[in-house]
Amino acid sequence: MSATTFDILRKVTTATITTMLLKKGIRRCWMHGPKPLAPGGPRLIGPAFTLRFVPAREDLATPESWGKPISTRAAIEAMPEGAIAVADAMGVTTAGIFGDILCARMHKRRVMALVTDGAMRDKTGVLASGLPVWCAGVAAPASVNGLTFVGWNEPIGCGGVAVFPDDTIVADDDGAVVIPRDLLDFVAHEGAEHELYESWVFTEVEKGAKLPGLYPPNDEAKARYAAWRKRE
Repeated sequence: MSATTFDILRKVTTATITTMLLKKGIRRCWMHGPKPLAPGGPRLIGPAFTLRFVPAREDLATPESWGKPISTRAAIEAMPEGAIAVADAMGVTTAGIFGDILCARMHKRRVMALVTDGAMRDKTGVLASGLPVWCAGVAAPASVNGLTFVGWNEPIGCGGVAVFPDDTIVADDDGAVVIPRDLLDFVAHEGAEHELYESWVFTEVEKGAKLPGLYPPNDEAKARYAAWRKRE
């Protein structure tokens, strides 16, 4: 992602992004489940680094597995700076996939954020770690109580959405969305224009304007908006 695209995209809400992707026929882009563990933070953007869990299998999902080459610990050491980790926990919220120590290590490695359709444990410590987290809940039991970690940086499904490594993730108080790589520039530039139009609509509504013909715009509204754009 270019610096210019990044600067434009950080001003575009996840709500607007879903609308822009809808124009391209993509309806499954907002992950159902992940919500900010600490609302009110900045909008975050980064390439997806994916992690995948499957249902717990008793011979594999053990505390000893945390020291194996294929483990969440090993995956964290492979995460690049600036990435947003996206963990497919299959919507399981009865076991926490990460806790305070793992989140602290991710923050130390300058990982941008963690997004998961699963749960977190050690909530107080996770918040103190400084790592922004979007999740579907909190749970005291460890991951191996309900899940087996099987790999990273491969296609996953998170919250009903297909996520491929290096897709762009945008997360804010409305949740987390996925932007396919080939649609990034379209979403950023069209989304920024959409945000500007909506800001004009808001001022018109405050003046008492009626919505029909304004949102979405008819020809008369488009002309008034164009004139306003020239003045700004």
